Formats: sequence, C-alpha cells, structure tokens
Amino acid sequence: MSEITLRVNGETHTLDVDPSTPLLYVLRNDLGLRGPRFGCGLAQCGTCTVLMDGRAIRSCNRPVSRSTGEITTLEGLPENGELHPVQQAWIDEQVPQCGYCQNGQILTAAALLSYSPSPSDDEIREGMNRVLCRCMTYYRIQSAVKRAAEAMAEGEVDR
Repeated sequence: MSEITLRVNGETHTLDVDPSTPLLYVLRNDLGLRGPRFGCGLAQCGTCTVLMDGRAIRSCNRPVSRSTGEITTLEGLPENGELHPVQQAWIDEQVPQCGYCQNGQILTAAALLSYSPSPSDDEIREGMNRVLCRCMTYYRIQSAVKRAAEAMAEGEVDR
C-alpha cells in the first residue's frame, strides 16, 4: 500500500492504496463515484472513460499510480450546477436506451469538442469510434454531438 494523491472533480483525495490498482476501482470503490463503469476490463469498450487533463482515457487498465493531473468523471462534468452542453444535448436528442455506455459516450464527446469545436460527421464518427453502444444509438449520438457543438459555438456556454 502507498499513499496516492488524486485530484478528482476539483477535489484532492489522499488514499492508501496499492499503486497498481486500476484507477476505475479507486474511483468507484474508494471515492464512491458511479459515472465510470466496468465493462470489458481491457480498455476496449469505453464505459470506464474519464477525462485526465481534458483528454479521454480508459480507467479500467490504468494504474492509479499513473493517474496524475485533473481527473474528471461524469459527476464532475457539470459546472456551476448547470449541465454541460453535451449532457443537455444527450437529453434533447434522447440518446440513451439502456444507458450503460453513456458515461463513456458523454465524456468522449466532451473531449472531442474541446479539441475540435466544430467537427464534421466523419470527425464525430472517428472521435467516438472507440466507445461501444450495444443499443446502436450511434445516429442519435452523432446528432447530440452536433447539437452540443452548435450550443457551444453560439456562446450559450463557454467551455
């Protein structure tokens, strides 16, 4: 066991954990966060996605000891009590069916829009292609990403 300090959703946490423990387990079991989920355990499906310094990463196979920087989970995405534009677009487009992949979809979309604020359809498909959706709501996901991009471009939110 080692003392590990993490910055998650704007708060600093010091934990006594095995440095090889996957970040996902620490987020869920030690910090009680339910956004990131266990899916495949191989960093293939995307349900465990979190943002690290704004970049989408898989938390299921990343050791907590290599998890430096600002970590944002789905719970930390809203700012000032308001939904992130991606979250609002997800509601407006009625994206979720079963909802299991939505953590990974939303955080991946937020990361995509942070570096490509006005993505083309091809860029959206490419940027979102590593998060699997068993319900096949990919067209709604694409529409929601476009809606969020438009909302952000119109200055409704500055993120």
